[in-house]
Amino acid sequence: MRAIFSDAYLLECMLRFELSLARALGKAGIAPPSAVTAVQNARAGQFNFEELAAQAKLAGNLAIPFVKALTSLAENVDREGAKFVHWGATSQDVQDTALVLQLRDALAQFDSDLSKLCDALARLAEKHATTYLAGRTWLQQGSPVTFGLKAAGWLSAIERHRARLAATAKRVEVLQFGGSVGTLAALGPLGPEVSRALADDLKLRVPDMPWHTQRDAIAEVGTNLGLLTGTLAKIARDVSLLMQTEVGEAFEPAEPGRGGSSIMPHKRNPVESAAILAAGLRVPGLVSTMLAAMVQEHERGLGGWHAEWETLPEICLLASGALRHTITMIAGLEIDKDRMRRNLELTHGLIFAEAVSAALAQHLGRAAAHELVEAASLRAIQKKQHLRAALLEDPQAARLLPAGKLDQLFRPENYVGSAGQFVEQVISRRGSKP
Repeated sequence: MRAIFSDAYLLECMLRFELSLARALGKAGIAPPSAVTAVQNARAGQFNFEELAAQAKLAGNLAIPFVKALTSLAENVDREGAKFVHWGATSQDVQDTALVLQLRDALAQFDSDLSKLCDALARLAEKHATTYLAGRTWLQQGSPVTFGLKAAGWLSAIERHRARLAATAKRVEVLQFGGSVGTLAALGPLGPEVSRALADDLKLRVPDMPWHTQRDAIAEVGTNLGLLTGTLAKIARDVSLLMQTEVGEAFEPAEPGRGGSSIMPHKRNPVESAAILAAGLRVPGLVSTMLAAMVQEHERGLGGWHAEWETLPEICLLASGALRHTITMIAGLEIDKDRMRRNLELTHGLIFAEAVSAALAQHLGRAAAHELVEAASLRAIQKKQHLRAALLEDPQAARLLPAGKLDQLFRPENYVGSAGQFVEQVISRRGSKP
């Protein structure tokens, strides 16, 4: 991702635009064949990056000094052909289309990495479809769930992000070519013809019209990557909480040098989670910048366009980094089934209060059953006894739920509802269209 958004690759993409434009102008009969010859041998390494940066500061964008430098290089090859460098285009055309080419590569990389993460999550969900642990609400133990269900929830969300980004790619991978105010007036009646030839050469779609100040597709990339990073951070939050000493149910991969402390030799810190969560905190602010930058003036914007230049690449880098950390974390995640089982007993049966209440409700109705189990739970807490014992002391509960039936209600495998079916559905629907 750093290579995609490097200065050198940005210039390569800008060069691709100018070469494709020369070819398109030639096909339309506007420029001679020498126009292609004049441009095609130019390489990013021939440009002085520091000089371009200094001139861009004065010009207001990178394209102006870039076109000037490219024209100079082209004149050394073919003076007549060099006259047609950047013909009919404006600065924003070359920079926006270069960005689109970068985003095409970036989104392809995201899709590849998301596929790897989905594979790892699917394996985790399938392997632990019957691994029981406490479900937690408001950071307190609720009823039992399976770790497979938790992993399937992560997988389901990541699959949605992958679908969103695929749809976003179709909307953003379009040519930007409109000339000074979006009319292609400098090309006369041949503007649409040149535009189609230029898009074909770059393997981009032709939009219904130039989109200089309509930034919805560009902002959509940043917003959807923000959503993705949020889900990655949610996964990291779950893992780091499961990794707490007092919980100890799941752990990031262990290897020499990973997660240690500078002073406490026993520490095993959730370092992958820390990096992912850091990205999750930084990206939302950058997304807000992308959304604010959509408010651009008339046919060419002032400031909003410029605000995107560093913001969107940074979102891509942070989201990509968070994604790579998540792949590493999930692929090597260590699960302690025994600790999960022991933690189910921490509340001395209170975790099964809902199961008991549901069984009693068939005889007493929901409200009365809830009141009975609530009272029994309170007695169990006060006496420091198991909920099962407190229920057997209640004549009504003992009559309606004999010991054998009560035992069945205190088994986690008997109260995870449709968890297994949900896991199967998520895994089976992977990659299918919604």
